[in-house]
Amino acid sequence: MIYATLFEYIESKSLLKLSDPEKEEIQKAFKAKHLRKRQYLLQEGDVCKHMAFIIKGAGRMYAVKENSQETVIRLAIESWWLGDYESYNLQTPSCYNIEMTEDSDVLLITHESMQDLSKTVPAFDLMIREIDRKATIATQKRIHSSISLDAEERYGQIAKTYPDFIRRFPQSMIASYLGISAETLSRIRKKTLYK
Repeated sequence: MIYATLFEYIESKSLLKLSDPEKEEIQKAFKAKHLRKRQYLLQEGDVCKHMAFIIKGAGRMYAVKENSQETVIRLAIESWWLGDYESYNLQTPSCYNIEMTEDSDVLLITHESMQDLSKTVPAFDLMIREIDRKATIATQKRIHSSISLDAEERYGQIAKTYPDFIRRFPQSMIASYLGISAETLSRIRKKTLYK
């Protein structure tokens, strides 16, 4: 069942067991959707109406500069959330695109439904709090990494922390996420292979 992964995720993050009525309530709040590779979940200028929980597949959130160069802001795989948090929470137009990089199955939830679940399902509310806590820490680490570590150290950090990213996303996306050129990443990868 597609919702079993979400229920397990909520229980693991909240450390609470969901009752059958709570599971039904959660299931009603989410909508299952299949997205093809290269299909957009969100396009720049649109309001992010749904947050997506990835059951199967992968995606990326990126911005496009004036020179058409893409900057990857976020990468996500199974059991990760994907959406523009600012646009979603403030209901303002997004300056990002969210595109699936693999055929994906996701569960979508509106902002209103998420707020309702947070009020009625304690485990869901605790999960949201845990996600927010971890997202804040991850953002702080990413900022520190980008201003304090050189390219090789940044690559080493992502390879150690998120090894699936290295296997699942094209080298050009990893380079953009790290804020380096694809050529630099290629040199770093060759160097680490021969160590």
